[in-house]
Amino acid sequence: MSLLEGRVAIVTGSGRGVGRAYALMLAQHGAKVLVNDLGSSAGGTGADQSPAQEVVATIQAAGGQAAVNTSDVADWKGAAQMVEQAVDTFGGLDILINNAGILRDRMLVNMTEEEWDTVVRVHMKGTFAPLHHAANYWRAQSKAGKPVDARIINTTSHSGLFANIGQTNYAAAKAGIATMTIVAARELARLGVTVNAIAPRANTRLTEGLREWTPEQIERRKPEWIAALVAWLCSSEAKHISGRVFEAWGYGYGIMESWQHGPHTEASLDPTELGPRITEIAKYARANAGVDPNTWLNP
Repeated sequence: MSLLEGRVAIVTGSGRGVGRAYALMLAQHGAKVLVNDLGSSAGGTGADQSPAQEVVATIQAAGGQAAVNTSDVADWKGAAQMVEQAVDTFGGLDILINNAGILRDRMLVNMTEEEWDTVVRVHMKGTFAPLHHAANYWRAQSKAGKPVDARIINTTSHSGLFANIGQTNYAAAKAGIATMTIVAARELARLGVTVNAIAPRANTRLTEGLREWTPEQIERRKPEWIAALVAWLCSSEAKHISGRVFEAWGYGYGIMESWQHGPHTEASLDPTELGPRITEIAKYARANAGVDPNTWLNP
């Protein structure tokens, strides 16, 4: 039996890039896949069904089962309809991969309200809405006495974890998704649902033009390296892994470690007493991971 034989998956934003690699990898290992893609540009404008149709055609040509869905993942009714379509078409739902995303990069002093709202909507609400409706489907299954062994994979980013400048909207949304993942893992464990997140490092249209890559880096940044980990996390073998955020690319896989308690000092109701205390514990606090405070304190 294949790793994902008989399992039904929704992959959002799977017409291109990493999402496409997820859909193809899942289908290759036996999953039936609902290929969701609105077909918008990297900035979130326009609509085009052809990327999702091409992925479905590729899966079907290889003998797999797949169907197109073009719902806006951040639309509440659209997300519900997406879950309903997977159940109606394939007879159930076992896997939800929240991958859809856009970019509207700008320094925060120049960022418009629309650029903030659009990015946060697509990433945050576009993760929560499908998660909400899928979780309610699995809760109903559990209440009906049916066994649930389900998987949710969310997409965070190194930008959210390590604070890339010029991406206040995107980084805030991706950091929120990382925390949402951990909360959801705790809430849904009793139903038989695991929830994990991936911080992928891959060459896609969202990372195009960021820098020049060596041939080895290009190879190691292919989405297929990430898709292999995602496929395993979606399998029954991974039922003991939940609430984790993974770094993933061709150089390896790692598990991120969340916020930790650091040095502390005695509290005071008098703010004039706090200067020496806070300065002292700040000397012993580790810098935020991946961030050198001197880069902004001493430019």
